Amino acid sequence: QVQLVESGGGLVQAGGSLGLSCTASGSISRITTMGWYRQAPGKQRELVATITNGGSPNYVDSVKGRFIISGDNAKNTVYLQMDSLKPDDTAVYFCYFRAGIFSLRDYWGQGTQVTVSS
Repeated sequence: QVQLVESGGGLVQAGGSLGLSCTASGSISRITTMGWYRQAPGKQRELVATITNGGSPNYVDSVKGRFIISGDNAKNTVYLQMDSLKPDDTAVYFCYFRAGIFSLRDYWGQGTQVTVSS
């Protein structure tokens, strides 16, 4: 039973920083991609950032230059460093792992609330 546990959410003022982490426990096959999604009330869930097991990152345009994604495949952990936070960043953030050898499977964290006050 694979579980993804997130930590690091909270309340910060605009312009502040916050770091998120997510670690997968249990038996998980080879991880190909790790990432973060977010969803605000009344809005569609959107992809924030992903990183491949080779270390190639990808970001949604709205967070480029402010967020940095990193991962540690040996520890089954993905991180998201968020700087220069804006009120529009307020959302529930979900970590995401895609893993498998030839048949890929997606795993999701429970979500952690990030609130940025103005």
